[in-house]
Amino acid sequence: MVAPRYAAGMDLAAINTCAALVERGDPDRFLAAMAAPVRARGALFTLAAFNLELARIPWVTREPMLAQMRLQFWRDVVAGEDPAPHAVAGPLRQVIAETPLTTAPLARMIDAREAELGTRRPFGDPAALWAYLDGTGGALMEATVQALGGVAGSGARAVGSAQALANYLAAVPALVAAGRQPLPDPAPTAIAALAVEGLQRLSQARQAPQRLPRAALLGAWRTRSLLAQARANPGAVPEVGLPQSEFRRRGSLLWCVVTGP
Repeated sequence: MVAPRYAAGMDLAAINTCAALVERGDPDRFLAAMAAPVRARGALFTLAAFNLELARIPWVTREPMLAQMRLQFWRDVVAGEDPAPHAVAGPLRQVIAETPLTTAPLARMIDAREAELGTRRPFGDPAALWAYLDGTGGALMEATVQALGGVAGSGARAVGSAQALANYLAAVPALVAAGRQPLPDPAPTAIAALAVEGLQRLSQARQAPQRLPRAALLGAWRTRSLLAQARANPGAVPEVGLPQSEFRRRGSLLWCVVTGP
């Protein structure tokens, strides 16, 4: 197993700020990071907080031009420029500087968010949706793997995009309530086909030559069960998403910690 690495010089207060943001906005990744080795948490919390900051942009800024300006802010941060102080930008710069993380997956994460700006139906076909999932969850997993000292390749992208699909399907009712048309095709057969492809990507990741850090994979601990749920009952996804009991949610994480992701 690859030994996790982290930004050893990161300020503890900065890490705690990122952790608090993740706890509120992405509780699954928060629990996964808390289950990871302490030395890996700085990078895990920082990258998850960065992902949350990007995800918020299409929702807090309805004007496309202003949203583009926010995306440009993060492009400047990733490029090494020194924009206005920000609770997540500083820790992100440290992770870039002090770990093997490259800026390519971070730039892909920023670019992928443009698909959501100024439109109620961002994805016209499954290919467009998968391109978005590859650029968001896939790139986030690549960045996480790199930051923890692993080699980010096809396996990391496959796991990350499958995880992103599971999270996206779970959020469909909230997206619909917000006035979005999030699915290329809301028919049960089309949703089931997406879930099947997501499960296939997970299976393909097992065959990838790169060994991925366990701490990175913990974040995807619910992916297989959520996608299996969507495949089994796709008609429920637009109405209720992919609900799971808290016992099952936390219990499955414990099982992954004990047996491996």
